[in-house]
Amino acid sequence: MPDPSSWLHEATATAAGGHVRTDDGGLSSPLASPLAPHCTGLTPEQLLAAAFASCLHHAAIEAAGEITDEAHTVQVRAEARLGRDDDGRYRADVHASISSAGLSPQQLAQLVEHADRLWPFSSGDSTRHRLTVTPAENGGR
Repeated sequence: MPDPSSWLHEATATAAGGHVRTDDGGLSSPLASPLAPHCTGLTPEQLLAAAFASCLHHAAIEAAGEITDEAHTVQVRAEARLGRDDDGRYRADVHASISSAGLSPQQLAQLVEHADRLWPFSSGDSTRHRLTVTPAENGGR
């Protein structure tokens, strides 16, 4: 992992009381609850799809700048599915696609390849990210 001082961006989000929000207020949404199936709100698979679409869109816009002056037409669609293994652990399957108006098939393939290499969850490299889960100090926020 890179030196912590080399990170370009960071964000913090909190999920509690049936709601998820970023600390800067940019996102605030109710969450669906496994304890109250009648509750409406975003599901984990919706949040995964949105997060992957957002990350890949950011990378695709950056990559498109090197290929075309039509970067504003880049569109990313992400589909996320959650399943359960026999041992009860969740598993995720995410499929994303990138489109952009006016690109030849070769340019679009180049855009997809470049964007996929940029983001930390690339389709060919599971070593570029790490998730650490630890107990919070008592009291929370």
